[in-house]
Amino acid sequence: MPLLPIRVGVIPAAGLGTRFLPVSKTVPKELLPLVDVPIIDNVVSDAAAAGCEEVVVVSAPGKAPLDAYFLPSAALEERLRTEGREAELALARRGETLARVTVVHQDAPRGNGHAVLCAREAVGDRPFLMIWGDDIVLSRVPVAAQLVQARERMGGGSVAAVMRVPRADAGKYGIVEGEVVAESTWRVTRIVEKPADPPSDLSVVHAYVLEPEVFGILAALKPGRNGEIWLTDAVSELASRSPVYAYEFEGERFDAGDRAGYVKAFIRSALARSEMAADLRDWIRRNV
Repeated sequence: MPLLPIRVGVIPAAGLGTRFLPVSKTVPKELLPLVDVPIIDNVVSDAAAAGCEEVVVVSAPGKAPLDAYFLPSAALEERLRTEGREAELALARRGETLARVTVVHQDAPRGNGHAVLCAREAVGDRPFLMIWGDDIVLSRVPVAAQLVQARERMGGGSVAAVMRVPRADAGKYGIVEGEVVAESTWRVTRIVEKPADPPSDLSVVHAYVLEPEVFGILAALKPGRNGEIWLTDAVSELASRSPVYAYEFEGERFDAGDRAGYVKAFIRSALARSEMAADLRDWIRRNV
């Protein structure tokens, strides 16, 4: 049976972003800019680069500006068109043109696994890519594409993106237990969330490629920590039923949901822009 390609992505972006208050009172954290491009734009772009023609963004009530990023702005577009400002018009329409984006809402904060479950109807019975809406990796090849390629090499199954962390920090992450099956690739036996005694130094971050069976597991999953439904619990259960792999990706990861992580991602993104890199490097040398 031929391997079904990954053509749909899911981006959970329903969190309140309380670590970014007061700005996140009116500006969703996923719209915070990396220079002039919102975080969510970077995430959707990576999904599209990995082959996703459709993207489901899981938003929440009260995050209308996030929802609007993927819709036309008739007044703005008409003014730019009338003034012949084609470059700015393309930028204004960017959110509409990255992929076919569907926005669904998680009506209550019931955990990140429940946020993924909210995309079930839109995804249907298809394997899908999942990327957290506030997580950034700067790399030559987007992590999403790296995971899709790993899945193809393994002949199918689900794939979790992992990076190595100091064992002293393992209690902050979901940690993989598994066996090496290929270069930078492990067959997962379970994922332990925030373990006191970590089984490895491989932490699950950023993204997954998931088989649609995970939706059934999420729907039946009992609430865990803090009374919420957690995606790592569902993927760990999935690993006991069908192949789940962990792939150690290449790239520099930033938790853009954290203030320090966001600032680092902003600076690295600015340094990657040729029109400002030299001036910024000079300023850093003089001031840091």
